[in-house]
Amino acid sequence: MPEISGTTRLFAVLGDPVVQVQAPALLNPVFRRLGLDAVLFPVHAPAGELGPVITGLQRIGNLDGLLITVPHKMEACRYADELSPAAALTGSTNAMRRDPDGRWYADNFDGAGFVAGLRGAGHDPRGRRVFLAGAGGAGTAIAAALLESGVAHLSVYDPAPDRSAALVGRLRGTAPARVVGASAPRPRDAWLAVNATPLGLRPGDPLPFAPSELPAGAVVADIVMHPRDTALLREAAAQGLAVHHGIHMLDRQVGLYREFFRLDTPAP
Repeated sequence: MPEISGTTRLFAVLGDPVVQVQAPALLNPVFRRLGLDAVLFPVHAPAGELGPVITGLQRIGNLDGLLITVPHKMEACRYADELSPAAALTGSTNAMRRDPDGRWYADNFDGAGFVAGLRGAGHDPRGRRVFLAGAGGAGTAIAAALLESGVAHLSVYDPAPDRSAALVGRLRGTAPARVVGASAPRPRDAWLAVNATPLGLRPGDPLPFAPSELPAGAVVADIVMHPRDTALLREAAAQGLAVHHGIHMLDRQVGLYREFFRLDTPAP
């Protein structure tokens, strides 16, 4: 890593916890390849403390952008001056930039990155039945992108029924016949089952759903990136199902971040 100096531009990734974040390992090499004097660093923003942390960071004069991870993607929208269409539809953001006028613009690339990662691995969701566990910040973005990709049916479950109901209600405006809420974590006849909850981050977490309920030939995807092989993916593999790792979603977002933060045309 190049030496950090008084000219270095700063980017931060906020989460609780942050030990699992992979973005610095992916984006800092991009900064180096582009010859940019910039660094992305992790910031542990404990639950309940996001407001003071994010507003403090936004006041730093040489900080140009923020990445947002669990559990802050929905609350972080409150600290943006403007939301992209994707962030407005889903009510969540995973990337915020400071524009030249000083205003903060929020977008969400989780959904686009997830679907691109699926397709890149040979799992095209178009015309398929999908079960999604998790209606939080990442889940909302993934749900919207899956519907846009042309899935035939999307069933959404969240342990907080009001949260899944709110997401389904929001998405029915664009796909009324293809999205429903699920009252239990039962993937059953899905071709693709997705974990968009934080379950799997910590040892001893319960499985978000049982892969044994899925039919032969189904795909199980987990957006948890560390550990790479979560308990869910290990169980799915043991059942003979195809597995899709969380890192694919982030890998596919790197190019989107590069464009979003205007890394090819750095500020003077």
